Amino acid sequence: MSETMIRPGAPMCLVLLSYVRPIEEVDAQMAAHVAFLADAFEQGVLVIAGRRVPRTGGVLLFRGEPDAVEAVAATDPFVTSGVATFEVVAFTASMAAAEMAGVFA
Repeated sequence: MSETMIRPGAPMCLVLLSYVRPIEEVDAQMAAHVAFLADAFEQGVLVIAGRRVPRTGGVLLFRGEPDAVEAVAATDPFVTSGVATFEVVAFTASMAAAEMAGVFA
């Protein structure tokens, strides 16, 4: 098993995006959404981003406390344009695969 202990209490949040408008409207916001993601990666708060399967929304993994992550997620162009809603699922990371340990530093 390749798990390692990480910094206890590392605050993380999973953000689940759900599309609420037709996919054509979602696609019209894609460039702005990708720019939002790039900025969040550059700031070091976003760790992973990807589409849900089937394509009904997205999954984003953020570092940080729920209030701060919620404030960032609320600025996503998908959300501000009304094509998606989001849910923040906060958790405390306590273990990770060895190759992921740096994500929580």
